[in-house]
Amino acid sequence: MKKLLLLLVLVMALSLVLGGCGDSNRDRVVLNVLNYGQYLDRDLLDEFESKYNIRINYEIYPTPEDMYTKVKSGATDYDVIITSDYMIERLINQDWVLPLNFDNIPNYQYIDESFRKTAFDPEGIYTVPYFWGTLGIIYNTEVVQGRPTSWDLLWDENYAGQILMMDSQRDSLAAALKKLGYSLNTTNEAELEEAKQLLIQQKPLVLAYVVDEVRDMMIGDEAAIALLWSGEAVAAMVENDKLQYFVPEEGSNIWIDAMFIPKTVRHKDEAEKFINFLTSKESTLVNIDYVWYSTVHTEALKEVEDYLLEKEAFNPTDNVLERTEMFRDLGDFLPVYYRIWTEILAH
Repeated sequence: MKKLLLLLVLVMALSLVLGGCGDSNRDRVVLNVLNYGQYLDRDLLDEFESKYNIRINYEIYPTPEDMYTKVKSGATDYDVIITSDYMIERLINQDWVLPLNFDNIPNYQYIDESFRKTAFDPEGIYTVPYFWGTLGIIYNTEVVQGRPTSWDLLWDENYAGQILMMDSQRDSLAAALKKLGYSLNTTNEAELEEAKQLLIQQKPLVLAYVVDEVRDMMIGDEAAIALLWSGEAVAAMVENDKLQYFVPEEGSNIWIDAMFIPKTVRHKDEAEKFINFLTSKESTLVNIDYVWYSTVHTEALKEVEDYLLEKEAFNPTDNVLERTEMFRDLGDFLPVYYRIWTEILAH
């Protein structure tokens, strides 16, 4: 009988404890965060949750276009989004982005002033820059002959079946447009048709159209050449010393990814607290070691290892930057790009 009573007491005590935990979890703020895949050290999420007792519901996407679809579907009310310049500009133009309260983001003082006011956020009121970089070509020096400098490398028949392209319309079209000498923001349909034909001609040479898989495939010698973002290239070169990266002489894309708060936000103060956390020097250094992209953080930059600063992919020269161009929101012309890209993939 005593054992039965003791068991009942233990069960009741456990029920009270679990019930209390349930109430605590229900009262806990949950932030819905949307970011690129492989673009944040997940340990930082655990650290933030533990430090502030705020839970993070973390989702990822492969391309800015996929991000836009997720946001506009309304399936999730996102509190913080990290994405690329041109898609942020589009959402700002559509009144989907809220101005930030920078009093809640004191670490903003460490953002390099040259990144605070941008083409996509000219007054610097909607965004906090995250990382930046370039679009270029990574190649295996033991396979590719000489020292390439041009987009022509992606169309070189000597490397048929060894070329990776990005399953990202703006990036792949940018390579073709720049090879032809056109702006990567062109609204000239004839120029886009030329770029389309160029990419269709290239398709027999292409091993695959991929995004996040490029880095590992290049590290594993599964391909010899790839269109790739600079940070992914740095990560690959660190793992495989046969790899090199360059920004083609015809010009390319320079991009800035940033954090912002969409109008779907439910917890704006906590969202700004999360942005401030990611903008600390400590979090930035952790992320640099994980994502390998160029930093906008003045204090973190002082502690970056020399071997990174020596890489053009991480620290491009002025000569490289002078021939780059930022993607812009194409507005009503965007469906033409969608059509062109669909026709390329369907061919």
